[in-house]
Amino acid sequence: MIMERLKQVKFFDTLSKKMVAGFAILIVIGTILLSLPMATATGKVTSLINVIFTAASATCITGLTVVNTAEHWSTFGQLVILGLSEVGALGYMTFAVLLFNIMRRNIGLSTQLMVKESLNLENLSDTKSVMRYVIGLSLLFQVGGLGLLAVDFVPRFGWSRGLYVSMYHAVMSFCNAGFDVFGNSLMDFRSDSYVLIVTMVLIIAGGLGFLVWRDLLLFHERHRLTLNSKLTLVTTISLFVAGFILLLITERDLAILPAGTSWFNRTVNTLFLSVTPRTAGLTTIPTQSLRVGSLFLLMVLMFVGGTPGSTAGGIKTTTFGILMLQSIAQLRGRQDVEFSHRRFSQSNISRALLLIFLASVVISVATLILAQTETIPKEFGLEYVVFEVLSAFGTVGLSLGLTPHLTVIGKLVIMLLMFIGRVGIFTSLYSLSKRQARVSLIRYPEENILIG
Repeated sequence: MIMERLKQVKFFDTLSKKMVAGFAILIVIGTILLSLPMATATGKVTSLINVIFTAASATCITGLTVVNTAEHWSTFGQLVILGLSEVGALGYMTFAVLLFNIMRRNIGLSTQLMVKESLNLENLSDTKSVMRYVIGLSLLFQVGGLGLLAVDFVPRFGWSRGLYVSMYHAVMSFCNAGFDVFGNSLMDFRSDSYVLIVTMVLIIAGGLGFLVWRDLLLFHERHRLTLNSKLTLVTTISLFVAGFILLLITERDLAILPAGTSWFNRTVNTLFLSVTPRTAGLTTIPTQSLRVGSLFLLMVLMFVGGTPGSTAGGIKTTTFGILMLQSIAQLRGRQDVEFSHRRFSQSNISRALLLIFLASVVISVATLILAQTETIPKEFGLEYVVFEVLSAFGTVGLSLGLTPHLTVIGKLVIMLLMFIGRVGIFTSLYSLSKRQARVSLIRYPEENILIG
C-alpha cells in the first residue's frame, strides 16, 4: 500500500513537470512566430518582452494585451494568436491525440494519463470517449458560432472581412480568450443584442466543461447526472443569476448607457457583464467607468472562474461550491458535507480548501509586488492592481488599464499569474517543488486549539 502511494506521488510529480513543459514550449513557439517582422502590421519587430507576454497571454487564453491586437499585429500575427489560444484552450494533449487518430496510431498509456490529468478526468477509461466529445463539441460550437455571427458580420463588413472576424470572434469566445480584432473589444456592438447573445452562448459553452456537456448529452440514455455536473450547474447558474441581479443594482440598470437605450438592450448588456468575468475577457462597457461595487463583484467572479476541464480559469465553480456547502454544514452543526444525497470525502474538501489558500497566497504576493513596481493613477486605489492580478490569475483578460503600462517586472509577474491560472496551481507548484515522496508511519496525538 505504501509503495503504491509512493509511486503515485512520483508519477504525479513527473506528469506535472511534463504538462508545465508542454505549455512552456507552446509559449516559446508562439514567441518565435510573433517575433517575425511579418507578424506586425508595420513590418517592424516587436520588443521581446511584449512578444513573450502576448504569446503567454494567448497560450493561457487570458487576453491581457500590452499592444492593441487589431492595430499592432498583421493577419499572420493575429492567426498565430488565434492558434495559440485554440491549442491553449483545448490543451496540447487534445491535438496530440487528434494527430494520433489521423495517423491511425494507438494512444499509449502515458499519453492517456496525460490527457486524464489535463482534462481533470476521474477514470482512465473515460479518456477516449471524452476526447471525442472535446473535439466534436469544440468544432460544433465554433463552426456554429462562426455561422451565426456571419449573419451579422458579413452584411456589416463584407464577405472576406465578415467571415474572418466571425471565425476569430467565435474561436475567442468559445476558448474564453479576450483577444479581439475590432480594437476596442465589443464596445461597438453594445446595441447589437444578437451578437452579444451569440457571444454569451459561446462563452458559457466553453466555460461549462466538456465533462458536463457529455453528461447533458447522454442524459437521455443514463437518466442521471454525475455529482460533479450537478454541483457545476447549480453553482454556475447561482453565480450567473446573483451576478446579474447585483450588477443591476450596483450599475443602476447600466445608467452609463445612452438615455435612449431600450430596457431589453440594457438587460442583455447586464447579462453580458455578468458572464464575461467568468474568464471570457470581452466587454461592451469600459471597465474603468464601472462603479466600485461592480468592480468588486467582477473581482469575485474572476476569482471563482469556470468549470474544471473547461476553457476557463479561476479556482473553479466546484471548489467554490464545496466551500459554500462546507460552510453551511459547519454552521448547521453537521459533520458531513452533503449535496444531492451524496457525501463529499474529507480529502476532496481538504483539497478545495488548500487550493483556495494557495490561490490567496499567490494573489497576495503578486499584488504586493505590483503595488511596489507599478504606478497607480490618482483616480484609483489598490483595486487598480488587484483587479489586474485577479484577471491574470483567472485567465480573464479584463483590465482597468494597467497592463499596457506595466514595467518589465510587472509583465513578468502577470505572465507568471496567467501561466499558473491556466496550468493549475497544484500542477505549477508540484512541478517546481523538489519534494521527496514520503508517507509518514507516525501519527501524533490529536489536540484542539482556539479558532475564531
